[in-house]
Amino acid sequence: MAFKMATTGMWVADECKNSFMEMKWKKVHRYIVFKIDEKSKLVTVDKVGGAGESYDDFTASLPTDDCRYAVFDFDFVTVDNCRKSKIFFIAWSPTASRIRAKMLYATSKDGLRRVLDGIHYEVQATDPTEMGMDVIKHKAY
Repeated sequence: MAFKMATTGMWVADECKNSFMEMKWKKVHRYIVFKIDEKSKLVTVDKVGGAGESYDDFTASLPTDDCRYAVFDFDFVTVDNCRKSKIFFIAWSPTASRIRAKMLYATSKDGLRRVLDGIHYEVQATDPTEMGMDVIKHKAY
């Protein structure tokens, strides 16, 4: 059963929430990239990164000319030597993407965020520098 996003008429596929829960609780994924299928009006899982993949692997998996949503599980050690994990929601909207896609992703974002319970931080990026590792670390610490 898919989850309906009332404001845009989009649906979120069950696989989105299931993959997110696997990432959050079982730590089997480092990241998940979601895309909107405009014909079926469905948000689906586009790519999944294994637990051993890096942030560079994640950023390389995003298209340079199309929008995506993504979640990234950032593990780090605090100054007090405590292991922590923060989940980032990234709204990727590169300048080279179509205007229609940018508008569709912007208006559908909140509905997906409601389905993915447990996100700590949100980052909106139009180019890689806006979601660089320095930005992620700054928000997490």
